[in-house]
Amino acid sequence: MKKTALSAWHEGAGAKMIDFGGFLMPVQYSGIIAEHKAVREAAGLFDVSHMGNFYVRGERALEFLQYVTTNDLGKIVDGQAQYTLMLYPDGGIVDDLIIYRISDDTFFLIVNASNCEKDFAWLSDHVGQFEDVTLENRTSELSLIALQGPKAFEVLGRVFPDAGLDKLGSFHFATVPFGGAEAMVARTGYTGEAGVEICLPNDRAEALWKALIEAGKNDGIKPIGLGARDTLRLEMGYSLYGHEIDRTINPLEARLKWVVKLDKPNFIGKQACEQVELDLRKSVVGFSLDGRAIPRQHFKVYNSDKQEVGEVCSGTVSPTLGEPIGTASILRDYAKPGTPVFVEIRGAFQPGTVRRLPFVHADRP
Repeated sequence: MKKTALSAWHEGAGAKMIDFGGFLMPVQYSGIIAEHKAVREAAGLFDVSHMGNFYVRGERALEFLQYVTTNDLGKIVDGQAQYTLMLYPDGGIVDDLIIYRISDDTFFLIVNASNCEKDFAWLSDHVGQFEDVTLENRTSELSLIALQGPKAFEVLGRVFPDAGLDKLGSFHFATVPFGGAEAMVARTGYTGEAGVEICLPNDRAEALWKALIEAGKNDGIKPIGLGARDTLRLEMGYSLYGHEIDRTINPLEARLKWVVKLDKPNFIGKQACEQVELDLRKSVVGFSLDGRAIPRQHFKVYNSDKQEVGEVCSGTVSPTLGEPIGTASILRDYAKPGTPVFVEIRGAFQPGTVRRLPFVHADRP
């Protein structure tokens, strides 16, 4: 199992460690609910160095990325980032990712940890069509630290006092010096709260982590594990690969039409998306349940006549709302907020309601 540059710190802090995407990662420190609330109310620090990091370079780098992704990279400029998808020709999702435009011939990609090797192979299979475009997998060399929460920028400003990072717009990034190296600070995140994700060389990661912990000690900052990361993203209705999106799901069926630009020139999976758009039959929705039963992935969802209409993608008890919530892929006839549904849990039909996403209106960056 691989370890991040911060693994020793996590173990020293008493974190419960698990295998995630082939990495030994902290799932919790003080407890999922306490960590979740720290992010919603103060600030939380996440080690997400297991995510994949690629560089794409060359005169035709933009053209290549436009072909292999669904969003329109032509709409962003240097110093901006964009959420997008890679699709198979049949419209199934290879992965969701963020692309950072460093210059007109250099782009940086962050992909899901569990898909890192698959994604790099997929890109490598197609790059040959674009002369002089090169790919670099830098995952083993770089660390990624996320600082999220309403006090995130106060904490960040104490570590980088003259960088003006509080002025970064959503999905913008800047490069700043730290400990003799360069750190890329992006106003992105997976919690819905204000915050940044910071990418820097492995040998500077622990120094930055400790500096942020020290800077936020009077503000209630906590290290946050993967458990709270999941409850935070689910409250916001954000997709997680292997749950709301995967190889079998078209993005139009997963509320992701907004990142599929069918008006741009050809990209892999475009024709499949156009066909699905003509006859869109299902959608990913949010729902809540009455009572205390917790919905889990693949549990069946039924309409008021107890006819099966879909299945659960993700489920938990919301620490903010104190009730069971989840996402489900269901027939569009039942996707309207307020529609009554049932989820089968251990042989019993648990009543619930389709809810509008997000469940929680946090301080989005």
